[in-house]
Amino acid sequence: MEITEKIRAAASIVEIASQYTNLKRRGKKWVGLCPFHSEKDPSFTVDEDKQLFHCFGCGIGGDLFSLVMEKENLTFPEAVRFLAEKYRIPLPEPRQSAGEVRLEEKIFEINEKALNYFKNNLFKTPEGHKALEYLKGRQFSEDTIKKLRLGYALNSWDALFQTFKQQYSPQLLEKAGLIVPGQKAGEYRDRFRGRIIFPIFTLTGRVVAFGGRTIFEAQPKYLNSPETQTFTKGHLLYGLNFTRDSIRQAGEMILVEGYADFAALYQAGVQNIAASMGTSLTPHQAAQILRYAPRVIINYDGDEAGLNAALRAVPICLAKGLQVRILVLPEKLDPDAFIKKYGVEKYQAQVRRSQDGFRFLTVQYARGANLNIPEEKSRVARLVIQEVMRIPDSIVRNEYLKKTAEYFKINENTLRQMLNESRKSGPAPSQEEKDIFLPAEKRLLQLLFNQQEVARMILGEMESDCFRGLASEPVIRYVIDSHRQGQNWSLGPLQTLVTPQLLGQLCRVLQEDIPDGSIGEALDCLNTLKKNSLQKKLKEIQREIALTEKKGDKEKLMSLLYQKHEITRQILML
Repeated sequence: MEITEKIRAAASIVEIASQYTNLKRRGKKWVGLCPFHSEKDPSFTVDEDKQLFHCFGCGIGGDLFSLVMEKENLTFPEAVRFLAEKYRIPLPEPRQSAGEVRLEEKIFEINEKALNYFKNNLFKTPEGHKALEYLKGRQFSEDTIKKLRLGYALNSWDALFQTFKQQYSPQLLEKAGLIVPGQKAGEYRDRFRGRIIFPIFTLTGRVVAFGGRTIFEAQPKYLNSPETQTFTKGHLLYGLNFTRDSIRQAGEMILVEGYADFAALYQAGVQNIAASMGTSLTPHQAAQILRYAPRVIINYDGDEAGLNAALRAVPICLAKGLQVRILVLPEKLDPDAFIKKYGVEKYQAQVRRSQDGFRFLTVQYARGANLNIPEEKSRVARLVIQEVMRIPDSIVRNEYLKKTAEYFKINENTLRQMLNESRKSGPAPSQEEKDIFLPAEKRLLQLLFNQQEVARMILGEMESDCFRGLASEPVIRYVIDSHRQGQNWSLGPLQTLVTPQLLGQLCRVLQEDIPDGSIGEALDCLNTLKKNSLQKKLKEIQREIALTEKKGDKEKLMSLLYQKHEITRQILML
């Protein structure tokens, strides 16, 4: 019997779920308040016979492994180990594990050794001594450096590769994200060179990836590990392994952008913090925050990029049921610079003066608009209404509707009418349009071309893989490429890039008389398309599983089952 089957036979999903919420039997099932979102009426059900859970409120569901992975923020192998230890089931030797599990364990092993290598570089090499002086010059104490387990990557072409190549193959080191191929065949170079290294940990303290901050003039200033078997961008918050207890006690999290911001606040004694590692907040990270605190204070950099990132984060937090506040520090300072200039007491005073996230969103949407012009007021109010619609709690939604009415000086009943119009808006697509664009794909195209100010906020989240096989794939690729090159996009250049039929359909879609959309709506469209892409992959894997079962290839079957579980987990998280 495989280890997962042994765990299923021994474990009780009711017992596991009861650690996170109070369950009561109702007929053949158990029911309770959902541990993944805030609700007043229980919609979380557990089927003891089938060993499955599902929430009718937020839609999340899965088996006992999914439950533990979500609540404890563990990878699949870590969840297996967690449950095996809980129920005292011996784990198999590594050679008996599936290929993917073996690879993951190997990467964890390499990462741990790399951590020690980087630490040794920092404390025991002449070049590392200069890096240590650089850190101390930025007022980081040796105690903080050791607590956060910082290190240093030598400013050498392939120092790490030369150190590790006798123990591990280049393929393994590349899969761990530590080296990249050079220009010549068989040549490799280190990913991190001349950088302070910030290790990224799981909640259980295992090293999943690294972030590097250059101490030279190299670009980019910050560099993260690529996505690997152990690390998915946007699924982790940096530093949570150090601070989750402080966050629980405080009842709120301060979310910063980068590693240095985290380290500066942590050292100053502000420890209810985490960092989103320089990327925009994702729905998965927002859900993770909610597990530890009902409120988040977003303290990103005070420049335009930081304000835009904070603005993108607000609708994501509201949609997850998080209370959200925004802290913009004076003089456009980041938290690290502010703490060093003014000290922790003044920083905490700024935290107490943080502004309501919904008001921040409303003000930012209204920025540049003349609200004395009725058409402008209507346009901006409708954008805000789009975000109100995404709030899951009806009472909270009602309160934000009142705030919207007060801000725009619009009768509340008129706003409710606008809300109903937004729900019903948009003509039903013709059969011809249905055949070429998915509904989410079509709406996203309208936002990309008709509202480029919204588009620019979400283009960093767009991956061309999500559009593979869709009618819009060449259009999306053109938009993403234009954005990366800092150029505007329009229909003109598409005439030489797509077929006349596709261009005609696109023009027809863009000419529809539809209301303006919001960042939140655009992100919803993206998530729908991501889910669609993952579901396609899931079908392909299921076909492979059926063929592999017939052939009796057990190792490949385990690998495919693991892939199926991972894809299913990703779908559930969207």
